This record gives sequence, structure tokens and C-alpha cells, in this order.
Amino acid sequence: MPFPKYIFNLILFAIAAYAAVKITTFGWCFWSPSFQGRPTRSPEIRDELKKHVARLAGEIGARDIYRNNSQSLKAAGEYIAAELESYGYKVEFQDYPVSGTTARNITGVKTGAINPEESVVVGAHYDTCANPGADDNASGIAGMLSLARLTAKTPAARTLKFVAFTNEEPPFFRTEDMGSLVWARAAAARKEKIKAVIVLEMIGYYSERPRSQKYPPLIGPFNPNKGNFIAQISNFKSRALARSIDAGFKKNSALPIVTLALPSIVPGVDFSDHRSFWKAGYPAVMFTDTAFYRNANYHQLTDMPETLNYEYMAELIEGLKSALLAQAGPG
Repeated sequence: MPFPKYIFNLILFAIAAYAAVKITTFGWCFWSPSFQGRPTRSPEIRDELKKHVARLAGEIGARDIYRNNSQSLKAAGEYIAAELESYGYKVEFQDYPVSGTTARNITGVKTGAINPEESVVVGAHYDTCANPGADDNASGIAGMLSLARLTAKTPAARTLKFVAFTNEEPPFFRTEDMGSLVWARAAAARKEKIKAVIVLEMIGYYSERPRSQKYPPLIGPFNPNKGNFIAQISNFKSRALARSIDAGFKKNSALPIVTLALPSIVPGVDFSDHRSFWKAGYPAVMFTDTAFYRNANYHQLTDMPETLNYEYMAELIEGLKSALLAQAGPG
């Protein structure tokens, strides 16, 4: 008697479902507790984040190296550099030629007190996809700047580097001209000992509506259906780093976090600057609101500052500060 096809399909589905659960860092997670309605404990951080996003996405607007938006990209870079300098960081510029012009990565550096040869990197891209880019990725830059200010006066064993990358968006994504790949390869060439990389990619959009969160195939049944959490994404090689950051984050934040270690074949897993560090051999994770799996404004003109939730973002920064300082070590 032939083996019934439906039974075979059920077995395949069961195997795939089991694998999907096992590749998540912490297993089953059907729901996520709401942060909505809690008192704001970080109004200063909330207002700071809102200020940065308003400046980048509201006032400066679309940012890329092409003619119509090149001056906006330059203005955004000048704003980021000035903020980092005002916090006391040494600002370094990495210029490189692309498409007949010059692209620029911007790094704020605070030298470690005990192990200065080792570094921890926090990065985000400051270009956009021909749109205002409030969530993508003024939110990430705002988070990076806030973390830089909050940790500027705290002694750390390792060197802290806060990097604003250019050319993350198309047509440069996954090309040799992607700003983070240029930066990561330069670091590898000088044999820099980067112990951890945290990339902030769209961290501002949240929803408490049921079924507001979508997923790649097979991942959704085991994770929250409300888009009210932050996701930390790693590959298998960076899984230990993700686990450590998850623990540090939870010590100082009530914002729900879902930490997943997934292969790059899953759509969206390597869709940002952390991919460049994986290619260069460094451990890296991405913090994200999951982009197009949640935010309908992704790469649209509607990606505006008023669509973001700054209270949730502030709680995120509280957790990231704790995790970052744990990676840097006490100085």
C-alpha cells in the first residue's frame, strides 16, 4: 500500500516546525507582554530620540549620494558628527569613491581604559531609500546617538565605536560599495579586535494590534502576533553574543524582546549592515522592529516622524545601554 501523501506532508511540516523552534535562541514564544500604558521612566531619552528623528527625517528629509538628495545626506552627516563631538567623542571620517562622487562613514571613538585594542561597535545607516526615512533609519541613528551620549562619561574597559554608515540602501545593498562593508573590511585589514557589533535597523515602529506582526515562513507560529516587541537577530556564529546581549538587555528594560538565531536564507535576516560584519568574520547582531514584516511605511513617503513610538524607543535604549556596557566591560 503506497504511503499516503498527506501523512508524508504532515511529517515534513512537523520536522520544519520543530526546526523553526530549535533555531530560535530561546524556544517557544507565542505572545509578548504589552509595554503599553506603563509610566514613562525616561522622558529625557524619549525627547532626545524625537529630536534626532525630527531633524533627520522631518527637516533634512530624503538622504542619498545622488544629486537631488546629496546635500541632505551631507547635512545629516554633519549633524551626526557634531552630536558625537558634543558628547566628547573623537570623530573619524572614512571617505571612499562611489558613482563619481564621495561617500562617507562617520565614527565616534572613546578609547577603552583597560583593553583599548579591543572594541565594541554600535552602528546604523543614515542614508534612505528616496523617502524621509523616519523609521528607516533615522530611528537607528537616533538610538545610536542616544547610546553614545548615555555612555560617554562611563569608564569602559574596551574601546567604544559609534558608527554612522552610508550606502546601506539600494542600489548599494549587497555590493562592494555598501558603507558598512567598506568599514568592516578596513577594520579586518588592520586586524582590529572587534568583540561585538550591535546594528540598529528600524527600531521605532510598534503596534499593539493583534496580527500586526508578520514573519517569514515557519517562524510566525512560534512568536508573538502583536508587533509590540523589539527583535534581536543573529546568525548561528553570533548566537553566543546574542544570548549575552539578551541577558544584559533584560536587566534594565521592560520592553519585550524576541531573540532569534536564524540562517541567512530566511528573508530579512541579513537585510542590514550586520551582514557586512558577518562577511568580515566579526560577531554581530541586529536590533529591529522587523521592518516590512510590521511597518507598512517601509520605503514609502509615509515613513514620517509622527508614525514612531518614542516611549517604546526610550525603553529600548535603556536596555541597550545596559547590554552595551556589559559588552564593553567596566573600566
